[in-house]
Amino acid sequence: MNGSFRQRLENGDLLVGTIVSLPSPEIAEILADIGYDWLWVDVEHTTLTIPDVQRIVQATGGRCNCIVRAPSGDEVWAKKVLDTGAAGILFPHVNSADEAERIVRLCRYPPEGGRSVGISRAHGYGLTFQDYVDKANRSVSVILQIEDVEGVKNVESIVQVEGVDAILVGPYDLSGTMGKIGKVTDPDVQDEIEKVRKGCERAGMPIGIFGIDAEAVKPYIQRGFTLIGMGFDTTYLIKAAREALDEIRD
Repeated sequence: MNGSFRQRLENGDLLVGTIVSLPSPEIAEILADIGYDWLWVDVEHTTLTIPDVQRIVQATGGRCNCIVRAPSGDEVWAKKVLDTGAAGILFPHVNSADEAERIVRLCRYPPEGGRSVGISRAHGYGLTFQDYVDKANRSVSVILQIEDVEGVKNVESIVQVEGVDAILVGPYDLSGTMGKIGKVTDPDVQDEIEKVRKGCERAGMPIGIFGIDAEAVKPYIQRGFTLIGMGFDTTYLIKAAREALDEIRD
């Protein structure tokens, strides 16, 4: 298990990752070798299955941390995702402290929580069971997305929940809940994002955000966002392929 990701979050290191949406361990391996700090393995908005996730985690090895976004905060997803050996888990649409507390409990073994105990890849298929369960509560990162107006309203209480390691803003869904879908640079949307940033700053909570490319995330880095999700595997493929084709045609 790579326990450094949670420590780096706590230290305030700049952690730049990208979204993995394709069920290809080879693509994830390439991205890891390029040097990303983390891979955002997305089960919420893709066709990725748990076997796909596990193969991606296996392919990246100890070179790059995989943080898996679950489709929801249900217990079954917490168990299945963490048992792949991922460095952490990301939950979408967290809107209250009660939700945050329930999620943390699902991801921490007793006595800190109620994570179910099984034998899986995370436990070395049983070979490293005791070592894993002894260390998991200190090593596994639990990250929550605030991406609704309701979540912004409750940010001050959400960030006080013990066991939450970082907040990650979802600007696109947030803009949608404001009736401005896709307009992530709109001043009103930016005001809501700033409320989250200030709430995290007051609590000493690491904060992250997604942006479609480098230009989109640079302003947030300058404002103190340290957990950065930048682009998709598919957008990089589109950009490189289109540029090569345009060069030949020109």
